[in-house]
Amino acid sequence: MKDRECSFCSDSIPPGRGKMHVQNSGRVYYFCSSKCEKNMVKLGRKSKDIEWTSGD
Repeated sequence: MKDRECSFCSDSIPPGRGKMHVQNSGRVYYFCSSKCEKNMVKLGRKSKDIEWTSGD
């Protein structure tokens, strides 16, 4: 298996770790931590506005 990339902070996620979030539209997001998941899904923040992310 290959490493995945966090959809929020762009960190590498090794196999067997992290969380996958699937929207009703079928869009899939991968998160390395609940911190990233909460910031994107619940709080609606953009990664480019957050200092601790690599923010593309």
